[in-house]
Amino acid sequence: MLAHLLAPALARRGVHYGWAMAALTFLTSLSTAAVMGMPGVLMLPLHAEFGWDIADISAVMALRLMLFGLMGPFAAAIMLRYGVRATVVAAVTLVASALLLATGMTSELQLWATWGVMSGLGAGLVALVLGATVASRWFVARRGLVLGVIAAASATGQLAFLPLAQWLSDHYGWRVALLPVCAACVVAGTLMLLLGADYPGQLGLPAFGETKETLPPPRRGGAALAALRTLAEVSGNRVFWVLFGTFFICGLSTNGLVQVHLIPLCADFGIPGVQAAGLLAMMGVLDIFGTIGSGYLSDRFDSRKLLFWYYGLRGLSLVFLPFSNFTVAGLSVFTVFYGLDWIATIPPTVKLATQHFGRDRGPLVFGWIFTAHQLGAAVAAFGGGVARDMLGSYLPAFFVAGAACVLAALAAMSIRRPVAVAVAPVAA
Repeated sequence: MLAHLLAPALARRGVHYGWAMAALTFLTSLSTAAVMGMPGVLMLPLHAEFGWDIADISAVMALRLMLFGLMGPFAAAIMLRYGVRATVVAAVTLVASALLLATGMTSELQLWATWGVMSGLGAGLVALVLGATVASRWFVARRGLVLGVIAAASATGQLAFLPLAQWLSDHYGWRVALLPVCAACVVAGTLMLLLGADYPGQLGLPAFGETKETLPPPRRGGAALAALRTLAEVSGNRVFWVLFGTFFICGLSTNGLVQVHLIPLCADFGIPGVQAAGLLAMMGVLDIFGTIGSGYLSDRFDSRKLLFWYYGLRGLSLVFLPFSNFTVAGLSVFTVFYGLDWIATIPPTVKLATQHFGRDRGPLVFGWIFTAHQLGAAVAAFGGGVARDMLGSYLPAFFVAGAACVLAALAAMSIRRPVAVAVAPVAA
């Protein structure tokens, strides 16, 4: 493992290896998240080439989002049992295989297998739980900032690749559009294999912000059992269910709705695909600032109040969209406000989970909370397609999502003030 050689070299220059792990995690999150952002580009080409209904394609994407989320708590336990490095390598291998196999699909069953099951499971292994795990293990100081940066990679990866993918799809076909994302996943997995480490203690280091080396907990039992045991232990906690519910609405109002359906929605109003993909890419760029800023703020302010403002402003932006008339000015206003708030909810949500449930248990609890995010995304992905087929418009789905965000804002303020807890390490 080259980390044993690189860590001392960085230490001599005053750089903690946690920052290298944060960079590797950023790249992994960026690459695998790009896979989750592709449905917006694929929806219309698949409909045109194979004649599959938008609702049927949306159902596959809904399954993908659901599996992506359901893997969250088990991914945290798998990382605890087998390590971050091995988990990342396995995940990107599964995702890259799904992309390559998808280029040769000719039936809906193959669509379900590659885009529905394989990409959902693979990307779910290294979803936002990866960032929460790395930040919790490697950082005490600057943890919120690191979470913000990694979370920004997740959102940016889902959106920033879209203009290139849409251009490749328009000029060379949707199959070619998959190749850059596949290559990015291979690069990320290779670098993690060569340079990754599971705990700072493996390199003789304390976590950043601590002075004493913390050894990893013993690896005992099964990953699935650890995840299910954690759910049983926190299921009676009201804070868990508030965070679970608000994050369900977070997924409902972001990657399940806007990420999947904004490009087809814009097409209904005569906006070209590349231009619509550019709007999503701009949201990704703005999200870098919004989510990193959220991480910075979560280190300094009450996370409950931050969630109140994030959900409230997101709800207003979604309600505003149908009244934008889809002009350049109207869409620009929506893009700025929505983009800054895309997943700014992650750092304060992770911080609340860690504060209420402990450093070691926090990532596992967040894994279950993240499951809610993707269940909400699956509902919106499928519901948006059904609304389009049955009502002839996506707009009712956007109104519902906006109203749900207002409810999430109010629910966030009902969480009691967090208190420090000391929880024994969770055995995986």
